[in-house]
Amino acid sequence: MSINRRDFLKTAGAGLGGLALTEVPIPQVKNLINQAAAETQASMLYDATKCVGCKACQVACKERSNLPPTTDLEGIWEAPTDLNADTWTLIKLYDGEEGTSFVKANCMHCIEPACTSVCPVAALEKTDAGPVVYHAERCIGCRYCMAACPFSIPKAQWYSNLPKIQKCDFCADRLANGEQPACADACPTGAIGFGTRKDMLAVAKGRIEDTERYVDYVYGEKEVGGTDVLYITGVNPLLLGLPELNERPLPEVDWPYLNAVPWVVGIVGAFLTGTYFYTHRNDDGKEVHDGG
Repeated sequence: MSINRRDFLKTAGAGLGGLALTEVPIPQVKNLINQAAAETQASMLYDATKCVGCKACQVACKERSNLPPTTDLEGIWEAPTDLNADTWTLIKLYDGEEGTSFVKANCMHCIEPACTSVCPVAALEKTDAGPVVYHAERCIGCRYCMAACPFSIPKAQWYSNLPKIQKCDFCADRLANGEQPACADACPTGAIGFGTRKDMLAVAKGRIEDTERYVDYVYGEKEVGGTDVLYITGVNPLLLGLPELNERPLPEVDWPYLNAVPWVVGIVGAFLTGTYFYTHRNDDGKEVHDGG
C-alpha cells in the first residue's frame, strides 16, 4: 500500500471533519444550581469561637463512615495532620499573632462544585439536598477532582492498588433519614450548627452582629459561588488555612478547557492515523527506491 502527501492530508482532514461534528457547546453554567434553590439545601455552620478542640466530631465521622485509624508506612498509629483517605474530618489548631483558634477541615460541599464539573464519568454528584457524593463504581481514577478542588479535599487511597477517591459526603444517608451529620450530632459545645443554608447564614450574621468577638465575615457565603459549609471565626479565616477565593463559580472557569478536550483528542487521533498510513505505506512488500 502506498500513500502520498495528498492522501495523508485527506486522511487528517477527514478526521478533523468528523471531529467538528462532535464539538460540545459551552453551556450556561453560571446558574448551574439556582441560588434560590440552594437556600433550602442542607448546610453546616462551624463557629470556631465555640470549638474547644475535643475532636468528638472527628471520632464520630470515623465511626459513622467505618474509617480505619491513620497509620504510618509501618502500620503504627499516628495523629493525622491533614485530611487523607481515612480522615474526612479534622480539627486543627491555629496559634499565632492574632490569637488561638481551632478550625474544622472537611468538604465544603460547594453549590457549584468544581469536582463534579471536571469528572468525566459523573463519579462525583451534587445532590439536590446539598451533599456532594461519590460513586466509586463509576470512578476511573483520573483524579481530576483532586486537581480541580480549590479546597484540596478529595484524597486518593494511595495505599491501594486500585485507589478510590475519599472525602466527606455530608452524611448523605443520615440526611435522607431526617438526621443531622454525625459530626454535628456529636459536638458538645454547639460549635457545629446544622439546618438549611438560609437559616445558617441568618444565624452566622446574627452572631456577628451581636458580639465583637467575631471577624465580620461569613466564609463560604460567596467563595466560588457559595458553599453549604459556612464558617465564622474570631481570627482572620485565611490564617486558619481557608483559601482566599473569588466569587466566581469554578465550573465557569474550567468548562471552556473541558470543551477543548474533544478537539485535542481528535487532532491527535487524526495525526496518528495519518502517521500510521504514511509509515506503513510499504507494508505490501514493495521496496522503496530513492530514484537515484
